Amino acid sequence: MNTFLFADLSGFTALTEAHGDEDAADLAAEFCRCVRELLPDHGAAEIKTIGDAMMVRADDPARAVELGVRIVADVGARPSFPIVRVGMHTGPAIKRDGDWFGAAVNLAARISSLAGGDEVLLSEDTRNAAGELNGIELRRHGEHRFKNVRDAVAIFRAAPEGGAEEDRLIDPVCRMAVDPDESIGSLRHQGAEYHFCSLECARAFTAEPERYAGDAPG
Repeated sequence: MNTFLFADLSGFTALTEAHGDEDAADLAAEFCRCVRELLPDHGAAEIKTIGDAMMVRADDPARAVELGVRIVADVGARPSFPIVRVGMHTGPAIKRDGDWFGAAVNLAARISSLAGGDEVLLSEDTRNAAGELNGIELRRHGEHRFKNVRDAVAIFRAAPEGGAEEDRLIDPVCRMAVDPDESIGSLRHQGAEYHFCSLECARAFTAEPERYAGDAPG
């Protein structure tokens, strides 16, 4: 059984604009390296990377869900690192020259693009194929219609069981997670407090607060 998982950096365009191509490329490479280290523990294999995104295939849907949760928890939760998102779907596909093709692959990519930062989203097909999961909660995330997909797709969100929603500090300019102990400072704008990873981001916010206000209150 094929479960296809896409993991990428949420807000990568904002990160590139704020910190430049070289720093953004370094962070994307570090992200992919960290994900690769997790794959053997979950019986998964890297198919390819596409910019800041990695496409992964797993035989076991349950282990794929566990991998997605771990990517967010272990990689995306690192301080001073971009926010991570994951999406997946289970279904038949065709392998050609080391790559995989088919509707299942396309839908997995669509579900990934639907995910927000720190989210692991999966289709109902993956949920049903995974069965009981130890230590992971699956919450219904509604039904969504995707372009060129005939029927609405029921989506579920996976998260550690009993885990509280963490209110993390996010730099509104580059969308980087900010460690409170390493923040260069904060600014208040229209009653909300914003924290920054660098002086460059603080200056950008000061110059155009309306461009970024509302994106990441502390």
